[in-house]
Amino acid sequence: MSSLQVAVVGAGIGGLATASALSRRGVAVQVYEQARQLGEVGAGVALGSNSLRLLNRLGLEGPLREYGPRWTQWSFNAADGRVLTNQKMDGRVLGMYRPDLIAMLADSLPTGTVSTGRRSVGFHQDGERAVVEFADGGHAEADLVVAADGIHSVLQSHVVEPTAPVFSGSIAYRGTIAAERVPEYPGTVSNMWMGDGKHFLVFTLRGGALINFVGFVPSDAEMRESWSAPGDPATLAAEFADWDPMVRKIISHVDTTFRWGLYDREPLPRWSNGNLTLLGDAAHSMLPHMGQGANQSIEDAVALAMMLEGVDAAGIPEALQRYESLRRGRASRVQRNSREGGLVYDGGDTPQRQQKLESTVANLLWSLDYDVEAEAQRVLAPATR
Repeated sequence: MSSLQVAVVGAGIGGLATASALSRRGVAVQVYEQARQLGEVGAGVALGSNSLRLLNRLGLEGPLREYGPRWTQWSFNAADGRVLTNQKMDGRVLGMYRPDLIAMLADSLPTGTVSTGRRSVGFHQDGERAVVEFADGGHAEADLVVAADGIHSVLQSHVVEPTAPVFSGSIAYRGTIAAERVPEYPGTVSNMWMGDGKHFLVFTLRGGALINFVGFVPSDAEMRESWSAPGDPATLAAEFADWDPMVRKIISHVDTTFRWGLYDREPLPRWSNGNLTLLGDAAHSMLPHMGQGANQSIEDAVALAMMLEGVDAAGIPEALQRYESLRRGRASRVQRNSREGGLVYDGGDTPQRQQKLESTVANLLWSLDYDVEAEAQRVLAPATR
């Protein structure tokens, strides 16, 4: 059993995955979440093979089997439905309902690991102990604090100079409908329709019982990044009124949708300061166009846990340096690829589109064909000699 005590701020996908990875390595961990209860607004997340293999190793292979089917192909189409590229996926991606993923990760933790209603408002450290301060006047001490508190991270400013998130110029309409309302939609196929300035993504969740949709449209009005701002189904329908009949049919069954402002940040110059480190969106917020936000958070979680295994409090700064050296370059590249992918999807029907799309698909596959655990073992090997 490790003697380390770790406090994780934020019980999203990254924070809960970090707690799971640390707990399995015998580290005492407590998670602090500002919401009164765990959960997410219902929407889908694409879990790629780069994170699925890690979740399997965290003991979640059995539960994950309940949430298929995995993708057999990913079709990239013009707005009118013409297929531009049909990428064989061979089960490398699983569409999962975000609330299900949060619940699965939370259930994997020892009882009492997560404390809700604890909003972080400050941080200080004295070289030995790191202290998180909460809005209720309380605080938590630990050997290490992991800031997994998202794109609007309160703790990020204790690592780097604060900067505003960058608005992409687009918003997304997200939501789900019952798959039985569009029974002809293929349960194992993800479809991306692409037009001039907008695109529309669809895949299924919960064993094919739900159809997840995301409509990306331009917006001059900046809005705070949110999962829960209400959207108007009629406005969504008008945005895609002349698109492929399948797009229009799915939208015609939308009763409720949420608007999500699309923001990211430039790659940060560092992720750690003393006994505080950043993880997930707090470290590398990215646009969703590679489907890698959740996946990169899970990679972070496993990498950090591996670097901390067998480390005492005095060894934390060196372990965090190893964590950063492993993660920053890859996460920064995924951030860049995500920006570029959105430009390709929204670039319209140009002579260059096919070549650019093939490059984007290659970047998608590069993201999936990576094993952070194997890379971490290579980093750690010289240290154990």
